[in-house]
Amino acid sequence: MSESRQYELIYVIAPDVDDAGVAELHARVEEIVTAGGGTIDKTDNWGRRRLAYEIDRHKEGTYVLELFTGSGAIIGELDRRLKVTDNVLRHLVVRVDEDLRKAERERKRRQARRQQRRGAGEAEPAAQPEEKTAEAPAAADEPAGDSAPAAAEASE
Repeated sequence: MSESRQYELIYVIAPDVDDAGVAELHARVEEIVTAGGGTIDKTDNWGRRRLAYEIDRHKEGTYVLELFTGSGAIIGELDRRLKVTDNVLRHLVVRVDEDLRKAERERKRRQARRQQRRGAGEAEPAAQPEEKTAEAPAAADEPAGDSAPAAAEASE
């Protein structure tokens, strides 16, 4: 089970922690990931934001998103360490590689359907104008036929 997978970790840090504290926590997370044989692909500090609800009497928190690649063994250690860290209000780890694969398969399937419709659609528009031209003279004959009785009534 040492297959390398891609994960997203998002954690919310207490608002009273300064930038140095945020950097220190990031360094700890990076240390845990690299010790487990993984790599951090991207770190995105979203900054201080309002929380949806109060957590430990805090109405704001600093959000940090980490995208990393590694084995599933890293998740247990990372979860355990973040639970006991006082400055972390909430955290969530989500495996995203399977979702990315599913989204890619769905995109290819939609693209194939679009190509099939375009291939089938090229024959249909050619047939439709012929039908319209056949209907047009018939429609033109009807008003002329209707106007003849009207003319006959006017002459009487």
